Amino acid sequence: MSNVLFLADFSVIKPDPGLIFWTTLIFLLVWVLLGRMAFGPIQSALKKRENDIQSALDEAKKARDEMAALHTKNEELMRQTQEERAKILKEAKETKDAIVKEAKEKAENEARKIVTNAKQDIENQRLAAMTDLKNQVGVLAIEIAEKVLRNQLDNKGAQEKLVDDLVKEIEMN
Repeated sequence: MSNVLFLADFSVIKPDPGLIFWTTLIFLLVWVLLGRMAFGPIQSALKKRENDIQSALDEAKKARDEMAALHTKNEELMRQTQEERAKILKEAKETKDAIVKEAKEKAENEARKIVTNAKQDIENQRLAAMTDLKNQVGVLAIEIAEKVLRNQLDNKGAQEKLVDDLVKEIEMN
């Protein structure tokens, strides 16, 4: 029955001062223990997590900035590469045109030289042929003249007459 009395006398509205003291004391002990054992590590873990997240965000921002810088640098390199490529292609085309022009000029000069040499050779051969022909004609003329003179000089009177005619002709000149 004493249990019943104890429960009957208990009221939430009117608490006992001893109960309030022990409840407050236990609450403060639990609060201090939790503060040292749980709240401190939880708070440091939360702070560490917050720092980790902040550093990850900073690294991500830094990486994003580096990627933007690399992208800009890459675009600049691509532009420079395209300019250099265009310049190299232009120089190659100019070099090719110069080589082709030089080769054409060389070929034309060679052709002119060959034609000139051929004309000179033809002229030399023509002159040699003409000289040879004249020599042969001269030899034939001498042979013919010799045969004619032999026929005419077979008699002594014709020889004397020819010598006299030649002497007269030389005296006239």
